[in-house]
Amino acid sequence: MVPPRPVVHAAVFALAALQALASDTFIAAVYEHAVILPRATQETVSPEDALALMNKNMDILEGAIKEAAQQGAHIIVTPEDGIYGWVFTREAIYPYLEDIPNPEVNWIPCTDPTRFAPTPVLERLSCMARNNSIYVVANIGDKKSCNSSDPSCPSDGRYQYNTNVVFDSEGKLVARYHKYNLFMSEEQFNYPKEPEAVTFETPFGKFGIFTCFDILFWEPAVVLVSKLQVDTVLFPTAWMNVLPFLTAVEFHSAWAMGMRVNFLASNTHNTIMSMTGSGIYAPDGARAYYYNMKTEDGRLLIAELDSHPRLSPASPPAVSWSSYASSVEKCLPDEHDFSGLIFYDQFTFTELTKPEGSITVCQKDLHCHLSYKMAEKREDEVYVLGAFDGLHVVEGQYYLQICTLLKCKSTDLSTCGQPVETAQTKFDMFSLSGTFGTNYVFPEVLYSNVQLAPGEFEVLNDGRLISKTKPTKPVVTVTLFGRWYEKD
Repeated sequence: MVPPRPVVHAAVFALAALQALASDTFIAAVYEHAVILPRATQETVSPEDALALMNKNMDILEGAIKEAAQQGAHIIVTPEDGIYGWVFTREAIYPYLEDIPNPEVNWIPCTDPTRFAPTPVLERLSCMARNNSIYVVANIGDKKSCNSSDPSCPSDGRYQYNTNVVFDSEGKLVARYHKYNLFMSEEQFNYPKEPEAVTFETPFGKFGIFTCFDILFWEPAVVLVSKLQVDTVLFPTAWMNVLPFLTAVEFHSAWAMGMRVNFLASNTHNTIMSMTGSGIYAPDGARAYYYNMKTEDGRLLIAELDSHPRLSPASPPAVSWSSYASSVEKCLPDEHDFSGLIFYDQFTFTELTKPEGSITVCQKDLHCHLSYKMAEKREDEVYVLGAFDGLHVVEGQYYLQICTLLKCKSTDLSTCGQPVETAQTKFDMFSLSGTFGTNYVFPEVLYSNVQLAPGEFEVLNDGRLISKTKPTKPVVTVTLFGRWYEKD
């Protein structure tokens, strides 16, 4: 007997739904956006002028979203500050803000724009998602009224938040995140009274979201991954690159590897502010990335990722970060050790004086061990092994343990630790390890001209960062960046 046609259609639909729920991979997109900035003025503009500027940026973002959807992307992340820019006073940013409701209201702004107070930016973002059948992640500003019954209420009677929003492929608002760890220049915003751990489910995995400076702190970053077990982190950012460890592409790639999670990082693009570096990162390395300090071009990146990376055969094994280094003979103070600054932190360095060998350098409880072989020992380039074990206190306070092999800016040892982008020295092999007191260690390998090394290194389960193949390009840094969150 042939089943009735509606039953057949229902069965086909149910099968398709099950297949969607069981998606093993998905297509991710990030867009690095050269933001159109407001005029350099401290004066407050009209709401109409604010919306006109935001629409110019959204015109560009909409083009990227359409292109991503046409290439099969399921989700796209756009940058922090990507719709209105930066460097605002608290008063000057107010016309750019909208009152963003809690996603529990079950709202599609594109089809129901008058349900709440006027929200033309939310409406347009919702329509971008709905019209292109793609999840859209954007960063905008949220405003919330308060009064004297709230002792924390600002004197102007409102909270202002740096906010990420997520719309699903039907245009429904499914996530809202208020940035908790504000960078030092974000005086226009408040931070929420409690850190938010925002997650949402999709047919292609469980997602979490936070913003820029949040990545360096326990809440919300570690909570999302270690406690809430998200598969993928969405990361709008306005990242100002700082060599040798904190360029966007190297640190974000390393964070994905260290946390064993997918990481979609979308940066703003502004070379004057040293802002560039976006990527689609998996636990085993970068799938796609972009770093360009020469031109003012935006860039769309698209790549395929495992929906559940912890279940993937490519997922890195758990690492005992101090295991190998603890077995190496302990070091004593050496007369050839010297001090140098990296991003205001005082490192202990020792020079690589031979073309190959094994050396150790120590600072406090951190012992860093390196075995290496250079393809050629050049007279015009100097490399050192460095260790830092202490509290970083410049743009925020957080505890670090860092082991690093790095190229000095010149043959003058006093330049060791200063920013360097290029090198000529290639290594036949390297193996770096350290006696870390934390399990949160992020492995970085940076080649000349700020290039990553996907597939050319690995971390062994005893904590050694080793060259997997003979490195193909000159090395700038090889680093184990330990973030001792628990000690802050």
